[in-house]
Amino acid sequence: MRYSQLFGKTTKSVPSDADSINAKFLTQAGFIQKEISGVYNYLPIGLRVLTKIQNIVREEMNKIGGQEILMPAMTQEESWATTGRNTMDILFHLKGQGDTNLVLNPTHEEVVTPLAQKYLFSYRDLPIYIYQIQNKFRNEARAKSGLLRGREFNMKDLYSFHTDEKDLNDYYEIVKKAYFEIYKRLGIGDITVLTFASGGTFSQFSHEFQTLNENGEDTIYLCEKCKVAVNKEIIDVQKVCPECGNDQLKAVKAIEVGNIFKLRDKYSKAFSFYYLDKDGQKKIVEMGCYGIGPSRIMGAIVESSHDDKGIIWPASIAPYQVHLVGIDLFQDNVKQVADKFYETLKDNHIDVLYDDREDASPGKKFADADLIGIPIRLVVSHNSLSSYNDGVEYKERNVKFKEDDDNIDHVDETIKKIKNFYQKAN
Repeated sequence: MRYSQLFGKTTKSVPSDADSINAKFLTQAGFIQKEISGVYNYLPIGLRVLTKIQNIVREEMNKIGGQEILMPAMTQEESWATTGRNTMDILFHLKGQGDTNLVLNPTHEEVVTPLAQKYLFSYRDLPIYIYQIQNKFRNEARAKSGLLRGREFNMKDLYSFHTDEKDLNDYYEIVKKAYFEIYKRLGIGDITVLTFASGGTFSQFSHEFQTLNENGEDTIYLCEKCKVAVNKEIIDVQKVCPECGNDQLKAVKAIEVGNIFKLRDKYSKAFSFYYLDKDGQKKIVEMGCYGIGPSRIMGAIVESSHDDKGIIWPASIAPYQVHLVGIDLFQDNVKQVADKFYETLKDNHIDVLYDDREDASPGKKFADADLIGIPIRLVVSHNSLSSYNDGVEYKERNVKFKEDDDNIDHVDETIKKIKNFYQKAN
């Protein structure tokens, strides 16, 4: 993509109510644009990041047997009355034709349960795991923190249906592992911890996944031995680590990036959702739900991976693999090399953002590159033509990888592709 043709550009101005790092940098860098409080437009490079996060989540859900569906964003209020949740203060209520009462769904138990009921009748039909990636709506009293707490947000919600509690428990553990694989691939695996939360009326515990961050709005109590935590809501009753019994838990700030619940029979009972076992006896269906928010994760990653100049994207979700910066493009020889390099990158299936602006200063281009935060930067300029054999200067956007980080392989593979086509070209 040529930057001169890109819809959405960088800006120095910041919305007066940008109360978080992610709101500030994502807006300035041209990833998002606020529509109203808690509701954002995703511009082209922002949508590329969001889509990459969604695809990583999708791949890991498919690996554990999830089947993707798409449920409606809106449903009749009657379904919410069935479960007794129609009076929740976060619901957006609408009026349809003929005075039909409707709800914009903040979650989908009231939709997925009667949907599954239409297809699952026998123990032979179970277990089944279905998920979607879709926008949700919550009438938050105060939308804040950019993508971290919005009124419209993107969510992956997986629902599992089982014959008994044991089967639910077994799958629950499988989902836990899948979530950590997701966070690893997103570049936040080493700072995300399993956090014990209240199980409500369903079970002793539910679980959150919290990314450690000093600016996080949540307080959790971390066991540094086990790398698990207890959330603030249950610390008064759960004063020790649930894994090892350690009573020296450290209060730290964090951002919630996922949660999982054993719903048991709460919703299946509400909708009279039963199946027939192998003896022909009617049994209640056991359920679990597993949420992870791609848009919230996008904001959390910016909160955790940035410097004072802008964003530092993990290679796995950066909007482009390479940021090609052309300097001195008013010189024909420089422009020819930069343009050819851009076309060669594309021909080699390397995603590239090419700053081809001829009216922007070098300082402006480098500042924009820092703000946007693509990991690999290649510079073609008058100086690079005289200083480097291939005429291109290679830089990294302060890439921070651990030795066991999959992102290293991603970056190395991109560098190998660049070197390979240069050897062929020269």
